[in-house]
Amino acid sequence: MTPQEMVERALELSGADDCMVVVDDGSTANLRFAGNTLTTNGVARSAQLTVISIAGGGVGVVSRAAVRPEQLAGVVAAADAAAREAQPAEDARPLVSGVPASAGWADPVVPTEIGVFGEFAPALGEAFSAAEAGGRRLYGFAEHTLTSTFLGSSTGLRLRHDQPTGRLELNAKSADLKRSAWTGVATRDFADVDVAALDASLAMRLEWAKNRIDLPAGRYETLLPPSAVADLMIYAYWSAGARDALDGRTVYSKRGGGTRVGERLAPLPLTLAGDPAAEGIACAPFVVTRSAGRESSVFDNGLPLAATEWVSGGTLTALRQTRYSAELSGLAVTPDIDNLIMRGDGGRSLNEMIASTERGLLLTCLWYIRTVDPQTLLVTGLTRDGVYLVENGEVVGEVNNFRFNESPVDLLGRISEAGAAEQTLPREWNDYFTRAVMPPVRVPDFNMSTVSQAS
Repeated sequence: MTPQEMVERALELSGADDCMVVVDDGSTANLRFAGNTLTTNGVARSAQLTVISIAGGGVGVVSRAAVRPEQLAGVVAAADAAAREAQPAEDARPLVSGVPASAGWADPVVPTEIGVFGEFAPALGEAFSAAEAGGRRLYGFAEHTLTSTFLGSSTGLRLRHDQPTGRLELNAKSADLKRSAWTGVATRDFADVDVAALDASLAMRLEWAKNRIDLPAGRYETLLPPSAVADLMIYAYWSAGARDALDGRTVYSKRGGGTRVGERLAPLPLTLAGDPAAEGIACAPFVVTRSAGRESSVFDNGLPLAATEWVSGGTLTALRQTRYSAELSGLAVTPDIDNLIMRGDGGRSLNEMIASTERGLLLTCLWYIRTVDPQTLLVTGLTRDGVYLVENGEVVGEVNNFRFNESPVDLLGRISEAGAAEQTLPREWNDYFTRAVMPPVRVPDFNMSTVSQAS
């Protein structure tokens, strides 16, 4: 049974007032390597069926993996039964209708395959040779997934989105394993990945690390590369739900009630946006929600998405909204978008920003980021795989790791420079969120709260 046939059959079987069906057909290809040697490679397929039944305003959701044709009736019956037993949903709205069917709805699914690495794998082999000759060890993985999502409803929706997602994480270590450097890239097809350039950047960082400098905790002028900026801004984006803001629970809540929409967050003309059609990081152009939540509504499935500015010219302009929360807040309907773009008015590269730094720290990436206080969005985390000291425009050595305490929203108000934005791979969140375009930024007083013994 094809995904399209499964959607149609499930809709036919449902006895609920309304029904929505989501089928995700996924495929993955991967390469893993360690110590300048390829260790494993493989491909995998997956399938997920979600049936969302609505009866008397109640919602029943049942999801199953690898459903066989003879099991389909049981899944639909379970969703229908759950809907009849549920209380009416507070966010109940008429299901989306009138959206034209996707042009490729009936096309067969073409999975990814190991051949996606056809040009990348030989380049990786050359990087292994270069690293071996240079006394380095390369570790990491390359992964490519292709997920075809089909959404059908009893109101006539027949929508499809094919999402390619690629990521490469590359870690270099010195021969004695005492020095380490990381880089990563996001890609749609691996055709644009320059492995030699990535290896060269890692080799340079390992050279920087030969000179070790210990520094105490404190506030430092700090240069954050796009990857680190992405991890912080994604956290700010995930926390920007309208319902929680209206209830006074988050950093986006206005003192005395309401939200901070309309308030200036940054003195620089920074923009934080999502755009389903953004080049290189395109994502689903319609809402796909497989379960109900405070920031998502199954009733919004199929709602068309458009480019949305969450922060515009430094001012908070939108929060993540369902149709229900938009009615409560009086703001526009602005659902989740699966990418994030930050831009300022600066055009300098990270290297140019380093060259103009009198004294400061240069980060590589952040990890183990956790919330300390949701009402200020204070988070804590650790630096990883290289913190470097810059003096008079040059990197003079590697310093110890730190634990940091910062609020991404507060940081927006303290960024003194934002460089040229580029596509990047967030280190912390790339299992969940890979489509990001971010600039390097300069923060004059980044809070390195304690010295970390992590190495």
